Amino acid sequence: MIASVTPQLLTLDLESSIRFYTEKLGFTVDFRYEDFYAGIRSGAHAIHLKESDCVDPSVAFVREAGHFHLYLRTEDVDAVADQLKAKGVALLREPHDTAWQTREIVLEDDQGHTLYVGESLD
Repeated sequence: MIASVTPQLLTLDLESSIRFYTEKLGFTVDFRYEDFYAGIRSGAHAIHLKESDCVDPSVAFVREAGHFHLYLRTEDVDAVADQLKAKGVALLREPHDTAWQTREIVLEDDQGHTLYVGESLD
């Protein structure tokens, strides 16, 4: 049985990505491995960051096709939007209600990965 799932995002600058996720989104550094790999955490949820010599090829594909790299759940998306904007994060899409009964915002991380933050309206 699977106990958890951990996505891995590629970054051209590990330090920059760690700063984005910790300072802007409130994650904490879980571990570091040498100078090219790190795990970050928010509660029971983890993301791995791996430094790469080339831009993550999925960034352009996801952006052009309207997909996302990560979907982050919250209890109050409007408060998260306000906090992110106060920290200088530009939203690609302001808080909005969806046909699938969520309220969401859309942003990109420091490497261009598309992040959705949403709350259930149920």
